[in-house]
Amino acid sequence: MKRKMCTLGFLTLALVALTLGSAWAKTVRIGLMCPLTGSWASEGQDMKQIVELLAAETNKAGGINGDQVEIVIEDDGGDPRQAALAATRLTTKDISAVIGTYGSSVTEASQNIYAESGILQVATGSTAIRLSEKNLPLFFRTCPRDDEQGMVAAKTLSALGFAKIAILHDNTSYAKGLADEAKTLLEKEGKKIAFFDALTPGERDYNAILTKLKSAAPDVIFFTGYYPEAGMLLRQKMEMGWKVPMLGGDATNNPDLVKIAGNKAADGFMFLSPPVPADLDTPEAKAFMTAYKAKYGNAPGSVWAVLAGDAYRVIVEAIAKSKETSGEKLAAYLKTQLKDFSGLTGKISFNAKGDRVGDLYRVYKVDAAGAFVLQP
Repeated sequence: MKRKMCTLGFLTLALVALTLGSAWAKTVRIGLMCPLTGSWASEGQDMKQIVELLAAETNKAGGINGDQVEIVIEDDGGDPRQAALAATRLTTKDISAVIGTYGSSVTEASQNIYAESGILQVATGSTAIRLSEKNLPLFFRTCPRDDEQGMVAAKTLSALGFAKIAILHDNTSYAKGLADEAKTLLEKEGKKIAFFDALTPGERDYNAILTKLKSAAPDVIFFTGYYPEAGMLLRQKMEMGWKVPMLGGDATNNPDLVKIAGNKAADGFMFLSPPVPADLDTPEAKAFMTAYKAKYGNAPGSVWAVLAGDAYRVIVEAIAKSKETSGEKLAAYLKTQLKDFSGLTGKISFNAKGDRVGDLYRVYKVDAAGAFVLQP
């Protein structure tokens, strides 16, 4: 009888120990909203891989103040309606902050949902100016804004000697905002805007809009939309025998552009962008690229996915240093105490609007082999 009682006693103690251990073992849950399906799926897949790799490294090093990190992922499909649903689902999953997403109109569909739930949001590839002009105190982004890109675009087009410029966008928040900004700045410089209109994203035939563009006889086309459409424009422009130069905004920075256009059509295409992954030179970036290639066998496709890694890292830094997980406390830390944080894409600080401080934009040209070459 005594032996039975002892056995029961040991079992009870073991059960209590397991229960207490479970109670003491905390997990920090960080959301990731990204396009795992749809036309931007390659960006989303890279975002997922990068954030999961960084989280694994955090956990291997002991977590955040001893707590393990769990990444909770929702697919926004690169679509505003799907993003609103994804954001709503994430708000029910006990997350401390959320990373994402790619595409300004997609991010915009989620902003108020996170704000009303008190969840810190750090966007990655959403550069539209108005996103940070809404006085949403929990909104941040690791990418620059379109007004900065607009200035670089106008400066680049002027430096290249173009006087008669066509501007083509796709009516998304990002593309229309950048097009408007560039148009205003170029007109102030006395440049002639020969064409200003939008295409419909997702179509397979852009010959009609290209014919309109050609009739305007511009010196150059500045396309502010995304890489799938840019690739189609380049290919179909070559097929119609029109050799006008083309400059893209930062959303054309993706190797899939060359796959869609073909090397011959993409040769000479220029675009504005923060440094591509191969040109990131911080010690953190070099270590990260080595680890990424070792795990996945190749480099990330574009810098936008790497900016998701920076979003993860600033969130972890804020939680670790503030020892808080509330959106309000994390936002206060990022705005007032995070200064020149060593990110994968360079130094990171935020202003009172949650915008990243500093100049990131560079000019790239696609060479005959389809590689993206940084211009001096």
